[in-house]
Amino acid sequence: MSTPPAALRMVEVSGAEALWLVEGSALGRLVYAQRDQTVVRPGRHTWEYGRLVVRTPAPAAAVPATATYQVDEVRAATGTGWSVTLAGPAEVITDPDVAAHYRRTLTGWSHGPHDTLLRIHPKTVNGFRLARAEA
Repeated sequence: MSTPPAALRMVEVSGAEALWLVEGSALGRLVYAQRDQTVVRPGRHTWEYGRLVVRTPAPAAAVPATATYQVDEVRAATGTGWSVTLAGPAEVITDPDVAAHYRRTLTGWSHGPHDTLLRIHPKTVNGFRLARAEA
């Protein structure tokens, strides 16, 4: 006999809790449009001074003025966890000293022209907890 799957629900979290979840994580995804297609690039991030600093293997010229970054932690076996999306103005870090600091602290996937460091100033933060429905 098999048991029926558990009912799941999404619960919206406050902006402060969503930022706390992002701060406790290190991996995410930068999402942007390029040539009428959606591009998703992995990213490592850190939260500093109210801004998200992201290292991603994307060309600096392709990073839009307003960036979207997604972070989540979902346990596949249970379908529980959380998901947060941040969006806001983004700037590529060009200062060589600042870039060197973040290259030392954030490990990347590639080095060269497609190894980009950027700061995102989140204007919108949406977060959800994925939980089991109460019986």
